Parts: sequence; structure tokens; C-alpha cells
Amino acid sequence: MAHPVPSAPKRTPLPSAIGAHVAPAGHSPAAQLPTVEEVSAGGVVVDQGDGDFKVAIIARLNRGGRLEWCLPKGHPENAETHQEAAVREIEEETGIQGEVLAPLGSIDYWFTVSGHRVHKTVHHFLLKATGGNLTIDNDPDHEAVDVAWVRLTDLPKRLSFPNERRIVDLARDVLPDHL
Repeated sequence: MAHPVPSAPKRTPLPSAIGAHVAPAGHSPAAQLPTVEEVSAGGVVVDQGDGDFKVAIIARLNRGGRLEWCLPKGHPENAETHQEAAVREIEEETGIQGEVLAPLGSIDYWFTVSGHRVHKTVHHFLLKATGGNLTIDNDPDHEAVDVAWVRLTDLPKRLSFPNERRIVDLARDVLPDHL
């Protein structure tokens, strides 16, 4: 099974599966590389300012230079919990402050980079926007190249990756319980 090669070492790889995913077996060169575990957190930050739910998403350039729209996410720093990391990363990448309403589940996937295989798990949360202004200017890694509010109902057409679309479906399902 081929695995995407990220364009940036920190967060560029994007999901290929929701839930448990078993590493590919076999004698391929990738299967013989050392494995590194990585964790990220992010999610769906929702605003209902004008009566219609909108979600802040970011665009990144993949290794081939293609623009990919995705949910904001990144690595926990120091002793941050996954929830704390999600709140901070969403604000850094989108400019939007948020409050966690509910966990949405995790995505895990594999990729190969710099002589090792990476097993990455991304924990997603549903957040309510509490302030801020839409911007990528505060992204310390400069991975986000654009940011946009997208209506919740339009996200399936805008997000680049099926597994993030499934996370959005989960957000849509649990959102009424948190209003």
C-alpha cells in the first residue's frame, strides 16, 4: 500500500483511515524501516453568527504543490492535553478561538518520510467559536496558505480527504446535543 509523503515534517500528512489501522505486512522496504509514533489534535470549530453554521478550514500545499483543504490540527506541545492542543492549533492556524464541546474521534494513518515510517493519530474535537478573526498570520509553521469559513452543509464538497469528511459528519450528528 502506498503512503503519502508529507511536504513538511510536522503536520502535512493527511488521513487515509478512521479508527484502528493495522500497519501493512510484507517485505517491502517501507515495512523494514523504523517506526515513529506521532500524535496531533484539531477539529471542527463552528460559528453560528448569522444563523447558519460555518466551519473554519485551512488550505495547505501538498508535496506536489496541489492545494488541499483540511481541518486545522497539530502536535501537542509540552504537557498539553489533546483538547488543549486542538484549541491552540485551531487558533494558530485559523485565528479563531474556540471552546471544546465534544470529542469527535480519532483518525490514524501511515506514511514514510526521511528514512522512517510514521504512524500518526489525529484526535478531533467539536469546538464552538468564541472569538478571533479569520487569518493564517499567526501560524508559526506557515503551513496554512489560506483559511475560509465554509457552511457546514458545504464541507463535504470542499474538504480534500474522505476521512475528514467523516469527522464532519460526526460533528453534524452531535452538534444539536451541544447547542
